[in-house]
Amino acid sequence: MRELADDEKIATVMVYTNNILARGEVVAKENARVSIWLRTQGVPNYIHLFKPQVISFFGAVPKTFSFSEMFIPTTQLAAFHLVPPAQDPLDYEAGEANRMMQVLDVLVGSFVLKGNIRISRQTDVATSLDVMRASWMSIYDAEIVNPHLPQFNMHVPMLLVNPSLVSFGMA
Repeated sequence: MRELADDEKIATVMVYTNNILARGEVVAKENARVSIWLRTQGVPNYIHLFKPQVISFFGAVPKTFSFSEMFIPTTQLAAFHLVPPAQDPLDYEAGEANRMMQVLDVLVGSFVLKGNIRISRQTDVATSLDVMRASWMSIYDAEIVNPHLPQFNMHVPMLLVNPSLVSFGMA
């Protein structure tokens, strides 16, 4: 790993594509909110992870790998979050009028994220998803599980998903 500049920090993140899960460290600016980094102008073409631990779901049985560094195309990222207990402030005002939380499941490859999205009280989920033009949307208070990894159960206060690479389900 390279030496950090005075205005940089390390954050441990988890990135999900539809075929892999990687947990590793990213270098970010000291004042950056890493949890919403993918929404910013400065997103690189590749997420550069240091010391990643990777689970691949390409075969019948998940396989694990470790690398010193890994580069994942940002266009392939389906979900992204800080590794708990690290967290940034949430990206909304709790008292915001005319907004509500809507419970739903998000399918990211073989992962199921049970959480909430924030939508207008004047609309429904179908309309909200149809008119949304954001490359990344926030999922709040999410429980993440994977049927292929029974021991994997994680709770995160917030994560980002790429709506064009995930599917949404409602009970």
